Amino acid sequence: MNPLLTRFDTAPFSKIKSEHFKPAFLQAMDGARAEIDAITNNPESPTFGNTIESLEFAGRELDRISSVFFNLNSAETNGDIQKIAQEVSPLLSEFSNDITLNAPLFHRVKSVYEQKDVLDLSIEQQTLLDKKYKNFSRNGANLPEEKKKRLREIDAELSKRKLQFGENVLAETNKYEMYLTEEADLDGLPEGEKEAAAQLARSKGKDSGWMVTLDYPSYVPFMKYAKNRDLRKELSRAFGSKAFHGDALDNQENVLNIAQLRHERANLLGYTTHAHFVLEERMAETPGKVLDFLNELLEKAKPAAEREFKQLEDFAKDMDGIGRLEKWDGSYYSEKLKQQLFDLDDEKLKPYFKLENVIDGVFEVAGKLFGLRFEEIFDVDKYHEEVKTYNVFDGEGSFVALFYADFHPRPGKRGGAWMTSYKPQYREGGKNVRPHISNVCNFTRSTPSKPSLLTFNEVTTLFHEFGHGLHGMLANTTYPSLSGTSVFWDFVELPSQVMENWCYEKEALELFASHYETGEPIPMELVRKIKESATFQEGMATLRQLSFGLLDMSWHGADPANITDVKAHETQAFEGTNLYPETAGTCMSTAFSHIFQGGYSSGYYSYKWAEVLDADAFAYFKEKGIFNKEVAAQFKEHVLSKGGTEKPMVLYKRFRGSEPKIEALLERAGLLKVG
Repeated sequence: MNPLLTRFDTAPFSKIKSEHFKPAFLQAMDGARAEIDAITNNPESPTFGNTIESLEFAGRELDRISSVFFNLNSAETNGDIQKIAQEVSPLLSEFSNDITLNAPLFHRVKSVYEQKDVLDLSIEQQTLLDKKYKNFSRNGANLPEEKKKRLREIDAELSKRKLQFGENVLAETNKYEMYLTEEADLDGLPEGEKEAAAQLARSKGKDSGWMVTLDYPSYVPFMKYAKNRDLRKELSRAFGSKAFHGDALDNQENVLNIAQLRHERANLLGYTTHAHFVLEERMAETPGKVLDFLNELLEKAKPAAEREFKQLEDFAKDMDGIGRLEKWDGSYYSEKLKQQLFDLDDEKLKPYFKLENVIDGVFEVAGKLFGLRFEEIFDVDKYHEEVKTYNVFDGEGSFVALFYADFHPRPGKRGGAWMTSYKPQYREGGKNVRPHISNVCNFTRSTPSKPSLLTFNEVTTLFHEFGHGLHGMLANTTYPSLSGTSVFWDFVELPSQVMENWCYEKEALELFASHYETGEPIPMELVRKIKESATFQEGMATLRQLSFGLLDMSWHGADPANITDVKAHETQAFEGTNLYPETAGTCMSTAFSHIFQGGYSSGYYSYKWAEVLDADAFAYFKEKGIFNKEVAAQFKEHVLSKGGTEKPMVLYKRFRGSEPKIEALLERAGLLKVG
């Protein structure tokens, strides 16, 4: 019996074999097609119930199988799974097109949509109807047949190209190893990082020596602490040249093809560019608004960034006689300057951030804010032994969600950190079906002598992803496609980014930041320094984020037909945001997974956009008290629980009482006081 085709609540990971996936996909697609046919061929007149709601709940088995499969392809993949992904992605794309290009089905949806003003629908039902209609109209339902055919071809090719892009980046990351046999090459690295490098070497079959890879927990500390400039250069160039070597893993052709196919698709649908198509369903609405937003921030941040860079250059020159600061020098000298200015570095902080304590801390923060309680359980199937599982309860003891947490890097796991879902929240038959939510990260592992101790950046990452998790866990809507994080893309980062603010607050740090050996709470002097250093090089950090957003818009906000050289195009896009000299042989676009594999195309600006929202939102918490129950209840009610049931600005104003002000972000970032 195929475990994926049985009725299951929690994913039956231990029973699933790779060969189960493709038959399950094929059977579930057949089942979903039958459900769609039943809606299409219904002899009764189209109604909201028999058409829109029926369509919303069609294909749930396929959705569950897809969520299990694609989550595994990100967090625990292998050659078999990647091969299946290449096979089933075009089939899923074709299946999706079979729905959106189904003329009789669209006729029924359109018929209900045209009656919307006389139907007695709730706001959530109106939103669902609007979303279903746009899903057809924005995906070719109104096109003539020959254009529908071309749309299918484009979507099939895009699904394959995006998968190949991601596989190449993962393969490049896994392929690179810097094996060191001289301890002098590790000068500057803290003992814990040396130990981790030695442990990594053993895990790769070496009897001695140290190993550094392109995985963040290995790469970042080496770039930050290693004195050997030549080795930092080698590592930096390896990281910056992923999938840019002109070999079988090169992504330049994929980048050009993805950009061109997206543009052609947008044109087919009547949009000027891919960005025009995407942004129609975003808070920002148009490419012009996005560029105005990015350029306004650029104008505010650039003078500060240039001053900070000059300060860093002078510091490196005074310290080591560095004539020209290069990209591989940035982290190293920034860390040294930070230590000098604030007497603060990660090695002083890490003993207070044992992973288990930070997990308990983020749970306690969620408890104080939203009345949640987390109980670790050991009887739920997991896809890897390192995954932790928790039942989540509310203040009345009612079950809220199942939470999976997966914290450390592995060869089959892509880099970065993300939140995902194995089952959405929705209501059906009088029952509120609760969600299964997952956070996946790549944090420093424990070593034989030390537990997993997080850098402060890893602490904020954990809180960030947990904010996304809360958005999923506290969902309270009727329809799965409007639940949790199913919101406009430039709104989705608000719950995650706002959670990071608690990492800087004394009241929150006191809950979990205690020394892993002595149990001593974090000294208030360190808390003060964390706060003081929060805006350290914020101008440079802002410029970096803006450069990524502008690169994204350069690929998707204009016709890419004349782009033949990926690197040359990227260099031009970065022109107004460059601080460091150009590094030959490197290219960001070929490994920019957010926009070429993930869902951030024409949307990378969302991080900064949501920072405006989060700074404004947290200013409200600060004003009333960071654990103020009333403000937390409003945030839960109007933001976290509502998902995509209403327009984001309507929800935000209901929480805050007014639209967000960019000044809140500029003030927090320390950019108001500069020109």
